[in-house]
Amino acid sequence: MTNRLFDRSVAPAALPEADTRGPWRYLWWLVRVRPWPLVLGAVLGTVWMVPLALVPLVIGRAIDEAGRPGGDQTGLLLWSLLALGLGVLQAAAGAGLIQAAVGAEAHALSYTHRVLMRHVVRLGAALRGKARSGDVAASAAADVESIGNAFEVVGRTVGAVVAAVLVAVALTATSPVLGLAVLIGVPAAVLGIGPLLRPLQERDEAQREHMGVATSQAGDIVAGLRILRGIGGEAGFAERFRRTSQDVRRAGESAGRMEAWLQAAGVLLPGLVTVGIVWLGARLALQGTITAGELIAFYGASAFLTLPVSTATEAAETLSLAKVAAGRVCALLRLTPDDTQPVHPRPLPPGPLSLADPHTGVTAEAGRLTVVVTPADRTGDLADRFTRPGGPRDGTPAVLLGGVPLDRVDLAELRSRVLRSGPADTLFSGTLREELAARADRSPRELDRALFAADAADVVEALPAGLDTHVDEGGRALSGGQRQRLVLARALLAAPDVLVLEDPTSSVDAHTEARVVERVAALRAGRTTVVFSDSPLWRGVADREVRPGPDRVPGSPDRSAGVPS
Repeated sequence: MTNRLFDRSVAPAALPEADTRGPWRYLWWLVRVRPWPLVLGAVLGTVWMVPLALVPLVIGRAIDEAGRPGGDQTGLLLWSLLALGLGVLQAAAGAGLIQAAVGAEAHALSYTHRVLMRHVVRLGAALRGKARSGDVAASAAADVESIGNAFEVVGRTVGAVVAAVLVAVALTATSPVLGLAVLIGVPAAVLGIGPLLRPLQERDEAQREHMGVATSQAGDIVAGLRILRGIGGEAGFAERFRRTSQDVRRAGESAGRMEAWLQAAGVLLPGLVTVGIVWLGARLALQGTITAGELIAFYGASAFLTLPVSTATEAAETLSLAKVAAGRVCALLRLTPDDTQPVHPRPLPPGPLSLADPHTGVTAEAGRLTVVVTPADRTGDLADRFTRPGGPRDGTPAVLLGGVPLDRVDLAELRSRVLRSGPADTLFSGTLREELAARADRSPRELDRALFAADAADVVEALPAGLDTHVDEGGRALSGGQRQRLVLARALLAAPDVLVLEDPTSSVDAHTEARVVERVAALRAGRTTVVFSDSPLWRGVADREVRPGPDRVPGSPDRSAGVPS
């Protein structure tokens, strides 16, 4: 039932844009996107909770009927059957409520996951410079779960409120004094919990911040463990992580103490209300104002009211955590990509494309292999200019791709025809065949050609299942040279019209580099290839070698500063 009603697969691209103007607005957006799980949960929660509230009142009437003189048990039988019917109704509604609540939770989880995934893909390489990896991981795990928990509790909360109001009305009709005590005591118990919510929210935010830092540090240590061991820095980084983890522990203990106070208040305050109502009801029964059955009904109803109050406490705590989580999600969703879609895009010409940068003077002729010799610390900035319309924005003229300014090219067309491959590229988990082909339809011949050109055929042959071997995250089981050759093979297999390579053979030996250089030049013949490298082997096969002046490379210091006029 849950799958049929709620698990409707929606592609991330087809989702409406999320409202990121605030956490409450985002949660309300989730409700508006698909309200039926919550509506059904609220209805079933009410049907489940109301019989539970009415049972004490029905039992009280049954007791009064049993005590009537005359021996007629018809009334007792009818009230007993009504109590049985309420129990059956509650059981049926409870089964449906579980499915509806899980469906509402699954809706919030899946939609938030897909919205985050869509936005991360949209940000692309800009994400690394705008957010910590720990924040992204924490949002995809803990924050999404907190939002889902808030949707799960909605049905029970609505049912608890309706049942509490119904009980208060019934008690007031029976005894105005006791009804007034309930109407005053229950809201007072709920409001008494309120002052604890704000401190809990603040401590949860602090814990979430520390967890993001710890997750980022852990990721850095795992990713750079080989380097840390090489320089003897693992002990220092481990000590740094221990200090950070202690900060997380202290923040968690602080939040846990506040949560414990909140849970204690949720038990103590309703208990005090129940004790007060029972004491007052007993005095009224002794005075003859109410019957014995009505006293039992009042006791059962007042005991039942602890459930709505505890449910309201749970809802308040859950919504407080969901607000913090939604705020973190909104902070990620508000990040903007560096590359923006032009208002009036211009199409690129068919066939091989040329590259020309008026600012640096670097040009790459269409269908030729161009080697750009530039300082290693400036390579990334220059590669940005060649491949991203949102690169350095310092008022310099845009790079021309096939005669069209990069900032006027449609982003989808740019990404399909221009590919940049550099040292920051990684291998993702999955089979090597899927990793290389990126789920595109590539023939075995194309795969073999790309692996041969990158001199990576021996890497595949050494794997247990060849191309069907499962690659661990980041290709951590491979050496640096093996990873670099597989990344190069993936770029060559994509066969873009323009391929920009940053030091593609920096991690291989000279003999391997010589083979890669010759084979890549042959494979890319007739297509535009730009290689950033100062290797004489690459310069030897280049159709053209370019050396931009240091003052014209993006990121270079301003050499004119301090020159006397």
